[in-house]
Amino acid sequence: MTRFTGKVAIITGASSGLGPVMAAMLAEEGAHVLLAARRGEMIAAAADAINEAHPGAALAVTTDVTSEADIAAMERWGQVDVLMNNAAVPGRDLHIWEQTLENWNATFAVDVTAAMLCSREVLNASMLARKSGAIVNFSSGAGWDGMVRKSHYSAAKGALRILTKVIAKEVGEHGIRCNCVVPGAIETDLMTGYMARIAAEQGVAQSVIRAQIQAPLPLKTFSTPADVANLALFLASDEARTITGQSINVDAGLVMS
Repeated sequence: MTRFTGKVAIITGASSGLGPVMAAMLAEEGAHVLLAARRGEMIAAAADAINEAHPGAALAVTTDVTSEADIAAMERWGQVDVLMNNAAVPGRDLHIWEQTLENWNATFAVDVTAAMLCSREVLNASMLARKSGAIVNFSSGAGWDGMVRKSHYSAAKGALRILTKVIAKEVGEHGIRCNCVVPGAIETDLMTGYMARIAAEQGVAQSVIRAQIQAPLPLKTFSTPADVANLALFLASDEARTITGQSINVDAGLVMS
């Protein structure tokens, strides 16, 4: 498919996991992609891999998405058609009585505020004037029902779904859409590290934690980054031209709203 020929996409949080997968898939479909993240070496490697297959299609820009100056510097091709607000941090696992303001604020800064800042930037720099564009935010199943020891992360991811609705309502008359992908467990290094940490705390094998997490899933499996990326690319494409303000789960059936 060539759904994104001639279009420019920015992907934040593009150093590992879902980010570089989406970037590669967008480039495969004709987009110019800008990979933004703090870990410069990792996004440079991901961009190099994309450019080997699609010369000139990818650019890596070291970016702190909590910095307004860094966000403004992401604009490189004179337009932005797609923004994937994928940057996120999990924060430290703490019960609410242990919660620190530093942990809370740092998580909100990346998981919510950065999405607002990046959306504001691309709207003002390109999308509003061109009356075209798609913004995709990335929440989490924790943002629906909450997750023990993750009050900071759960609240941030829930807030991101509301931000998605507000953006969609405000920009719709300008021909711009905003949607939210809500993944459940994704088979990434981050998920593996989380299961290993919980297994160590409980003194059990990691396979036990995996089984516990998969038990309530009707499909009994984790999503892959490509599973989540497929939904994100659909929402960013013209195929979804009348879909906006939605939070759509990709979680093996955990949440059926």
